[in-house]
Parts: sequence; C-alpha cells; structure tokens
Amino acid sequence: MSGNILWKFILTAVIIFWCAMSITPLQDRPFEEYILAQATANEAEFSDLMEQAEARVEAGDAPTLFIALRDIGEADGIDYAKFFPQINVADIANQDKRNDILLKHILRKAQSQLKLGLDLKGGVGVTLMMEESDDLNQFQKAEQLQNAIDIMADRLDGMGVAEPVIRARGDNAIEIQLAGLTTKDNPEVIDRVKKPARLEFRRVHPELQPDSTPTNQYPVGYEVLAEEVEDRQSGQIFERRHFVKLIPEATGEIIADAFPSQNQAGGFQINLEMTRDGSDILRSVTERMVGEPLAIVLDGKLYSAPTINDVLSSRAQITGNFSQREAIELANVLNNPLAVELRVDEMYEVGPTMAKSAQDSSINAAKWGASLVVAFMIIYYFLGGVVAVISAIINVIIVLGVLASLGATLTLPGVAALLLTLGMGVDANILIFERLREELRAGKSIKNATAGAFDKVTSTIVDANVTTLITATILVWLGTGPVKGFGITLAIGICASIFCALVVTRFLIDLLVHRMGVSKVLGLEILGERKIDFFRFRKPAFAASWLLVLAGVISIVVHHDNILGKDFTGGDEMTVNYTERVETDAIMQVVNEQNLDDVTVLYQSLIGEDREVLKLQTPFDQARPTLELLQSAFPNAGLEEAGISQIGATVSKKIQWNALISVLCALGGILLYVALRFEVGYGVGAVIATVHDVLMTVGIFVLCGELGIFVSGQFSAPMLAAILMIVGYSINDTIVVFDRIREELELNPGTDLRNIINQSISRVFSRTLLTSITTLLAATSLYVFGAGVINDLAFVFIIGILTGTFSSIFIASPVFYWWHKGDRRHVEERQLTPKRYEWESQKADA
Repeated sequence: MSGNILWKFILTAVIIFWCAMSITPLQDRPFEEYILAQATANEAEFSDLMEQAEARVEAGDAPTLFIALRDIGEADGIDYAKFFPQINVADIANQDKRNDILLKHILRKAQSQLKLGLDLKGGVGVTLMMEESDDLNQFQKAEQLQNAIDIMADRLDGMGVAEPVIRARGDNAIEIQLAGLTTKDNPEVIDRVKKPARLEFRRVHPELQPDSTPTNQYPVGYEVLAEEVEDRQSGQIFERRHFVKLIPEATGEIIADAFPSQNQAGGFQINLEMTRDGSDILRSVTERMVGEPLAIVLDGKLYSAPTINDVLSSRAQITGNFSQREAIELANVLNNPLAVELRVDEMYEVGPTMAKSAQDSSINAAKWGASLVVAFMIIYYFLGGVVAVISAIINVIIVLGVLASLGATLTLPGVAALLLTLGMGVDANILIFERLREELRAGKSIKNATAGAFDKVTSTIVDANVTTLITATILVWLGTGPVKGFGITLAIGICASIFCALVVTRFLIDLLVHRMGVSKVLGLEILGERKIDFFRFRKPAFAASWLLVLAGVISIVVHHDNILGKDFTGGDEMTVNYTERVETDAIMQVVNEQNLDDVTVLYQSLIGEDREVLKLQTPFDQARPTLELLQSAFPNAGLEEAGISQIGATVSKKIQWNALISVLCALGGILLYVALRFEVGYGVGAVIATVHDVLMTVGIFVLCGELGIFVSGQFSAPMLAAILMIVGYSINDTIVVFDRIREELELNPGTDLRNIINQSISRVFSRTLLTSITTLLAATSLYVFGAGVINDLAFVFIIGILTGTFSSIFIASPVFYWWHKGDRRHVEERQLTPKRYEWESQKADA
C-alpha cells in the first residue's frame, strides 16, 4: 500500500508542478521591467541601452521599446546575447536574426500564457480590406469574403481556444480582434495574419545570372528575385539573384499539409506533403527538370532555389533562414492560404467589451459559488469533503495548465465554466463516498470498505466519462472554431476528472486510512438510501415533460427570428465621437434600464491617431435609436454619429451547422459505445434522454425570454458552449444510473426488471441529488450575483442540471424499460455475452 501511495503522490506532484509552471505568470509583466531583470551580464551597459531605447520611444522614433531595442542592435551592431548568457542562441550565426529571436523570446516570457478575453481586458483590432475585382459578381465576392474569414479563423484559432472575433464588416472587409494583446507588446501581430500565402514552384533560368547579364539582354518571361543566403561560418547574410520564370510550374494547391522540422544543420525547414493529384503534378515537373534549379516562391519572395537531383512526387521541403517560430507560423499560413490580397485599413486598441461593474459582480458570483461548493462538501462529508475539494481544485489547475500550454484565452463565460467544472468535479468523489457508505453499511472495516468502494465505482466513473469523452472527441474531429475549442476543453476536463478521482482522491483517502489511521472519513448522512417507487410516476412525468418540450419547440419555431443575437445574425456598428467621456458602466446602466437587448459598448483607440472613439454594436437598425437614447441621457457628452456599418456574425452558419452535425454524430457515437459496453436498450435510453434535455433546456430558455422573466431569451456565442455542456452533463448522469441497473441485474437474478430499475435509482438517488446540489450551488450563485451573458449562461446550466437529473430517472430508465417490454430476459438475451445463471448451466450439462 505504501508503494501505491508513493507513486500516486509523485505523479500528482509532477503534474501539478507542470501545470503551475504553464499557468505562471498569471498576469503580463511590463516588458521594460522584465528584460532588465533578465539581463545577468554587463548590466550597466544594458541599462544604458535601455535608456537610449526609451528616449527613442519618447521622441517618437520608435513605436515600442521592443522595436527601439531591435533597431539599436541593427544600427550599432550590438549582440544582445552577451547580456543574457542563460538564453542559448549560440547556434544562430547571424547577429540580427539572433537578436530578433532573443528579444521575441524575452517578450513571450514576460507575457502570461493564459490570456484574458476581449470581455475582460480588451485587445488589439484590425480591419483588413479585400482587393476589389471587377471580374466577380456579388455572389462570388460574398463567397470569397466568407472563405477569407474561414481561413483567418483557422490561422488564428486552429485549436478553437483563442477566442478571437473574426467577422465581416460591410461587403469587402474583415474585422479581427485578438484578445489580451497590444501592438505595444506585440508589434508584428498583424503581419503574420494578412499574408496571402500564395506558394509557387517556378523554373529558374539554367544559364543566365542577373549579375552577369546586361539589362537589355534579360530573358523574356522571367523576373529577377533575390534569395537570402546565410554564410554558416560568419553568419553574414548575402543575396543571390536569379532569373525566375513568371508563370509557375505548379502552385500551393498541390499541397495537402505543411509542417516544420529541424534540419541537419540545426536550423528549421518546412516539409510539404502533396495531395494525390499534387504528387502527379510534382512528379511531372521534376521529371522535366532533373539537374536544374526549381525556385520556391511565397508571396513574391524567393525562399530557396534547390537543384532537382531526383524525381520528387509526394514530398518536398522549403529551406531558408527560419527560426523555429517562423517555421511554425509559415507552415500554419501555408496550410491556410488566402486567395486574395488583404491590406490593413485600420488598426486600433479595443477596450473590454464588458462593463467593469458587470465584470466585478460576475467575478464575485464565481467566488461565492466556489465558496458554497467548498462549504457544502466539507459540512456534509467532513474529511471526505476536504479530500473532494482538494481533488476538484487540482482538477481545475490541470485544466488551466493544459489550456495555458495550448495558448487559450480565458473569458468571463470561461470563468463560469471553470466554476461549474469545480461543481461537477466533485461528482466522481460523491460517487466514491456514497459507495463507501454502502460498503460500511455492509459491516466492512474502513480499509476493506475503501478498497471495495474504489473497485466497484471505477467502471462507473470510466463509463460515465468515456461517453462524454466520445462527445468531446467528435466535437474536436468534426467541429471548427468555438465548437472545436469546447470539445478540446471538455476532453481536457474529462481526463483531468478521471485522473483526480482515481488517482488523487484514492491517494488522499489511502493516506488518511492506511498511513494516518483515520477510522472515520465521512460525516453526515442526511440522504440515506430511500426506497421510492419512482416507476409509479413514470407515465405522468414522461408525458408532462414531453408536453413542456413540445411547448418549448413551438416557441422556438414561432419566435425563431427574435431568439438569435448579433453573434449569430450580425448587426450594426456605429462609431460615435464625443466631447466628454462617459464610462461604459453608466452607458450600460441606461441600456439595461430601457431593456435594450444585445447591445455592446466599448472604446477604441485608433493607432497612429491621438484620439478615442465610442463603438455601439447593436442588432440591425437599432444603433440610431440607441444613440438617441444615450444623447438624451448624457446631454453634456456631445455624442455624435461619425459613421455606421454592418458587421457580420461571429458564429457563422458554417459553425452553427457544424455544431449540429457534431452533436448528432456524438449521439450516434454514444449509442454505439453504450450498445457495445452495455446493450442497445441502454444506448437508446441515453440518446433519447439527452435529446430531451437539450430540447427542454433550450425551450424553457426561449419561453422565459418571450415572457420577459428570468432571462433575455437571446442566444449569444457563449450559449453554444452552454448547450454543449448540457449534453455532457446529461450523458454522465444517465450512465451512472444505467451502470447501477446493470450491476443490480447481475446481483439479483430473481428480481423482475421494474424492481431492479427502482432499486438501482434508489441506491444512486443520494449521489444524483448531491451532485445536483453542488452544481446548482455554483450555477445559482452565478445567476443571482452575475450580470449580462453570465445570467443567461447560469440559467441554462440550472435548467440543464434539473432536466438532467429528472431525465435519468423519468426518461432514460422508462425508455430502457419499454424497449425491453418490461422483461429482464429480453435484456440478457440481447447482451453481447448473454447472461447464463448457474442453474441454467447445470440444466444444459444434464
């Protein structure tokens, strides 16, 4: 037992340490302070350089300290590596490149891995204009714009966890907002976004060189491009010019995938894998050009011109003077090439989209929710509650650590989801503790009861979480944008939950029982096992719930034009000039008093201009009425319309359909897994219960919104994740009940199916109720004390928790019962390994 405790402790400590290192620093550190602290050699000389750089910024010769330092290094030939001997960049021979990589490394280290979202901190924004083309009709232009938006989403948020805003602005521009960034600390943030990534394979003239050819003898059909070549000894970079054919032999369309790798010289290259047709094209090109150079040109720049020594087909490489980060970014761009040129029309710093008072109240709501969950668990379970709370906190730390390593962005809805993770994280612990109570009631010692409880509960925890993990996997596989991001977050949470339940909680309980000799781990037992005939109420409960679902569906159909917010439909964005600044808190107070829905207010500072403007984002045709309302409320502010434009949806039709298809496929995956792991009837019951829960939750949300009670009734982008979370919660709850039914069928061969189901529900009822209470404590505190979209999210969670608890008893179980016509033999005959009892075996042998 001591060995088991030791390895679990070491594993837990290592994971917590890694996660803590991933999360820290919790906040961005000022670059000027951090870089001074990191200079461990020649400090006095570096301090003088810092003063020169700051003087440049103050004089307006450089926009940021980062760029000032880089420019000074290039102009004066300074090698910054001598100030930072602890950072190994000795393998980079070129000094300017070494300085650039070193300064970028220090800049990244100064910033928090886990960035705050646009709602909490704001960020940097840019409007990118598409080049006009007279050859395209209006439909083709709209399709080209949407294609560019999709590509930008893949470039900026391939994992779906970065939370950028990417939407159409008018009919020929894209607006991008990146959370937690500023142009001061990230001066080149936009450059890597707008590259078209037009890759071309072009023929190089085999004989003529520009440097030795008179201008009047330049070959027709060729242009002069320069390749940067680095001398490996000195690190000096020089240009080698070539005549490169204007018409390409092949384009980037032949590429299926691009990824970086390290080459033999220690530098980095980009590996290209071709499509099936691309392989044939590359083979045809290289067959004709063996012994000749082939230029690899990206966005008009010549990266390399290797000589073709052999015929290529499925693979190729782009070599050049790449750092690791440059190689990664270039591969990402190549995987998402743009068909059109984009130019920067406007850049600006954007303030938080959520008012300060709403932020504060929602953060306080999260604190209250966490405190209530912790207090309840400790009061009800005593030492066991302390164990559960420690396990749940480690769960949250693991989730945050992994998300930080993926470059995730933490929004206020994300904070709410983490609180619910804390509430749901104790679920597995409650399952363990309630099973431990059963073992103790059977007269076992605390040591044997602990071992027995974990042995019996392990399959339940795994089955309940694997079904949810199937949902997460399909969302990651089929999803895009926020749907994929939710799937990744959900998968991380599930794996962390299983680890914390089966390793952390087991380690802590074993430590208390086996090493410290604690004989009483659990405290109160208010909710003991109760024998209730749940099936007596199944028909009226089943009918009433589906009638409510029907009412909700009808409400959705009738009011479908009004229930989608501007995140789904787009809207208007008005630019407002002012003479006196009005805080967003005061503006939102007026907006809320007039019951104006889905209005976003924020300030933008235009880069390069010493002025700030107010932005009003509203549903279509609501911007001017909103401005008139604000003008009457703040007559001295001098609010005047400066311009108005239409903004596109941040949750596109593609993402909406993608989410629907992903959920349907997830339900199919759950049905298949449960059918294989349990039996088909269990799977049918689980899927119908999940559909019931989603429809009821959405229906009640819309009904309440139309009645003007509790919530707005409008769907925003975070609501998509809330509904997906309900899917996960519903499945988890149902599987716990079904796992107990399966167990009771094996333990009670002479009991009919109705009594088996009743007995199973009775034995897990306390666990179901306790889990609902802890999660409801978290959700209710968010609803009562939160503000804005947090209220809607919390309301959806509350309804989802209640319907999930209800459906596992009155929907999933009755469906399973009716599927098998109330006959337990019908269940056993349809299992993959039909149950044979001892007397049946003896009869067969006779």
